[in-house]
Amino acid sequence: MQGIKLSGLALMGAVLLTGGCTAIREHRGFIVDQALVDSVLPGVDNKMSVERTLGRPTLASQFGDPVWYYIGTDTKTLAFRRPQASAQIVLRVTFDAKGNVRSVDKAGTEKIVRLNPDKDLTPTLGRKRTLLEDLFGNIGTVGTGMGGGAGGAGGGPNGS
Repeated sequence: MQGIKLSGLALMGAVLLTGGCTAIREHRGFIVDQALVDSVLPGVDNKMSVERTLGRPTLASQFGDPVWYYIGTDTKTLAFRRPQASAQIVLRVTFDAKGNVRSVDKAGTEKIVRLNPDKDLTPTLGRKRTLLEDLFGNIGTVGTGMGGGAGGAGGGPNGS
């Protein structure tokens, strides 16, 4: 009887521990309704009808041809890791000068770029200094060098 209780507790503990290892799935951005996306037609729709059909865009171009972007991303995150994009859709709606739809394009995960910074450091020019050099590096340098210390801009007591 005691062995059954121990094995039951061990099984329950294992289930709880492995439950923490599952990935957290999340959707961010535009939710795609294929029927609504297919109803946007070049030459027929304009900005107002696209906004009524698909909603406000995620991004709108600021320069050049007017382009609206609808972006939706599915991510999954394992414990103690960064989120990874598992699926993405980018819907691009371009307009002509009069505001009529010129084209509708779709792209997916092939457009995702993963940037890996070098050890989370930003390289800078100059020499590497330690913490103590940063804290005490200017001791003795104040008041020396060009122009002197207390004389003012001209260097002498009369400003000449």
